[in-house]
Amino acid sequence: MQHPKGLYLLFVTEMAERFSYYGMRALFVLYLVAAFYSNDDASEIYGSYTGLVYLTPLLGGYIADRYWGNRRSIIAGGLMMSVGQFLMFASACFVNQSIFERGGQIDATVDNRLSLWLMFAGLAALIIGNGFFKPNISTMVGDLYEADDHRKDSAFTIFYMGINLGALVAPLICGPLGKGDWSNPDGFKWGFFAAGCAMVVSVAVFVLLKNRYLVTPDGKQIGTTAHQVPRSSGNVERQGTERKGHGRLSTILCIILGAVLMYAFSYNADDYNDYISAAIYAVSIALPVFIITDAGLTVDEKKRICVIYIIALFVIFFWSAFEQAGSSLTIFADKQCDRHIGGWEMPTTWFQSINPIVVVLFAPVMAVFWEMLQKRGVHVHSITKQSLGLTLLALGYLVIAYGTYGVDSSVKISMWWLCALYFIHTLGELSLSPIGLSLVTKLSPARMASLLMGVWFMSNAASNILAGKLATLLPIEGEPNDSIFGIEISTLSDFFLVFAVMAGVASLFLALITPWLKRMIGEGKHNI
Repeated sequence: MQHPKGLYLLFVTEMAERFSYYGMRALFVLYLVAAFYSNDDASEIYGSYTGLVYLTPLLGGYIADRYWGNRRSIIAGGLMMSVGQFLMFASACFVNQSIFERGGQIDATVDNRLSLWLMFAGLAALIIGNGFFKPNISTMVGDLYEADDHRKDSAFTIFYMGINLGALVAPLICGPLGKGDWSNPDGFKWGFFAAGCAMVVSVAVFVLLKNRYLVTPDGKQIGTTAHQVPRSSGNVERQGTERKGHGRLSTILCIILGAVLMYAFSYNADDYNDYISAAIYAVSIALPVFIITDAGLTVDEKKRICVIYIIALFVIFFWSAFEQAGSSLTIFADKQCDRHIGGWEMPTTWFQSINPIVVVLFAPVMAVFWEMLQKRGVHVHSITKQSLGLTLLALGYLVIAYGTYGVDSSVKISMWWLCALYFIHTLGELSLSPIGLSLVTKLSPARMASLLMGVWFMSNAASNILAGKLATLLPIEGEPNDSIFGIEISTLSDFFLVFAVMAGVASLFLALITPWLKRMIGEGKHNI
């Protein structure tokens, strides 16, 4: 089936941006541990960073919907992320080189403040820039098609392949450039520099080709203005209510709710990571309440938005386990996996490429599989696919829990167990993530499309914060064991079983409520 050429422009733009993000991510935790922090502190900072990366799309989506439109938001966000990556490069340039000469052993007498502040400035620019870029480019994929176009799911699968091509290549290039170890006197900086260059390419490609290819089937430019109404019908009946919006009382009540939640979540906060976590959790509850109380929404729209919220809640369980790849699983690969193949040792950063390799190879297989079932009269609902994704996630952790059973934390295990986990998890991701993006565009009212895409990414924000907290449970030799719900996590197998149980229970519960969610969406929505 043919797709609009604009899809492939967005594919390339997102691919370059994801190269930038994943190239930096492959080095980030290793950089933190090498120059600034302990393993636990680095995992929490990583969680705070990725959590904020997925929270700011709410702001970017709101500004795009109300003021800027998608295109302007994407360009502004891309430029800001370019600045952020080059600030990370500058940070690595100014790290005191004696850190690397001592093999990464941190000394309190070494002054790394300039490097640290440059790093935090870079992270801030990346966080804000991503907020403008991420929700708007995903929304534009949906805008290329009519609302009921059956090609939309496959379009998002193709788009998702672009994401993962960038993620695949990034660790292979940025990892060796930065080396990501303590033996390299230039430590990390060229990896960050390559990530910045990729972001410049992303913006340049988009700016040069947007007017030519980002058009509707009837030739109209998309993403140029705010309040874009879709080309399909179905909005006529609410024309008189679109401008009602929020009353002053509902706005004040939602602000109060956010403040109360912020206070409650930060009551026992110890450091700034805890305050960031509290802010993300508070916004994750208060803002959806604010959106759903919009007086311009019809009853059917509110039901469909509620379905987005409920599925986003379950996605939190998926990503909080899946995103261990950037923190605890990176540390596990570096410290406790035998990475030798013959006389060659596989770089730790290369494990980050397993996931996108599997996505690129198996995304077409999965798309053909769903299409084959459809042709045979077996319609697998989008929500059922979300449940399947959680099941596969649980299975991946069961596999590695078995592989590490009875193994002391000081013993290195075969890296093939970790490769198996990444393979199974990626199949789960293909069942959940691109289908979820497509589902949001199908269920969202047009005037809130980017904002609700931001809500979808907000589930990633909460899950990344949770992922950072859960990563600290990883048993480290010589350090006291942590516990969860009163259960001590003393072995690697215990650690992995936590995620297997969490994902398995979430999958079962989502499967049980799926019939009810289908009724909320409405009968006859067979393309969902």
